[in-house]
Amino acid sequence: MTDKSNSVLGSDDKTTDDSTKTGSGQAPSTESSVPQPTARFAAMGGGLRPDVRILGLLAVLILLCVVGYLTSDGLFLTEGNISTVLRLSAAIGVVSIGMTFVIATGGIDLSVGSMVALSSVWMTTVATQSFGFGMMVVCGLVVGLAAGLVNGLLVSYGKVVPFIATLAMMASARGLAERISGRQTQVVTDQDFLSFFRGDFLGVPVLIWILAVVFAIGWVLLNRTTFGRRTLAVGGNPEASRLAGINVKRHLAMVYGLAGLCCGIAAIMVVARTTSGAASNGLLYELDAIAAVVIGGTLLSGGRASMFGTLIGVLIFTVLGNIFTLNNLETDIQNIAKGVIIVIAVLLQYRTANTNRTT
Repeated sequence: MTDKSNSVLGSDDKTTDDSTKTGSGQAPSTESSVPQPTARFAAMGGGLRPDVRILGLLAVLILLCVVGYLTSDGLFLTEGNISTVLRLSAAIGVVSIGMTFVIATGGIDLSVGSMVALSSVWMTTVATQSFGFGMMVVCGLVVGLAAGLVNGLLVSYGKVVPFIATLAMMASARGLAERISGRQTQVVTDQDFLSFFRGDFLGVPVLIWILAVVFAIGWVLLNRTTFGRRTLAVGGNPEASRLAGINVKRHLAMVYGLAGLCCGIAAIMVVARTTSGAASNGLLYELDAIAAVVIGGTLLSGGRASMFGTLIGVLIFTVLGNIFTLNNLETDIQNIAKGVIIVIAVLLQYRTANTNRTT
């Protein structure tokens, strides 16, 4: 059967056209299902809107940097502090890239923090470390991927609502991490692992290089491959995607598996930064990841995603946290600020979507 997934096109900051959505039992014809460029730009409210949204996020990030500089007696723009901000954003940035794919399908993953914890604990057990650097890395990746695939299978083939499936994984994965570690912090003793991941390459920390590579792969995957187009198509209209020849169940399983793999990568980065594995690793990562993805422009209802927006969202929240730390402000105030930002971002999303429908 000819693959018609390209009939529902999607790319960074692009919404699946409403003309492809159908409730009939007949597959849409090629002529009617392919959104024309004019219609696609009209549905977006203008061709420049995605660029304006990214520029707006950049303006917010620059404004926060100015505030940080003015309120920290110049400490914010020091080389050491900038390096700290980038290192802190690396792991949650990788998790957010995986979360972008999940939310683009119209789903949600509440278990990302727990999967990071489970991967970090499993890869730092005495037995795993005894096999050396390579086995620790492989273990972290495999555990994250396996947990993500369990989520995907429950959501796609088990037909469990994503919220419930990932909520169950959130509790189970962290509980298993506590069981394996005995609620103790497991210190990394493999010096090769620490020297590599805590080192620099061309003057830039390896952790930042990992974020850059994962971001580049994620951007290409979302915007330049059939996988990315199908992800946005499934998020825009699962039934139309199925009629167009996309195996929706298999694709959802793959997307959640990809998110789990990103959690495995993030676990390696967290272990390298903290030199230990613990069941408390990744705490509230789900909040930070969802917040970064949402304010970055990815629709909670699915069908539109922005990797650049996600990356800027991660930096915004990391810089915000750094400003609070430099000014010795309470953590609870920081969490309140995050909650307010998330609500504002969601309200702006709905307002933009309603405006697009009426234009």
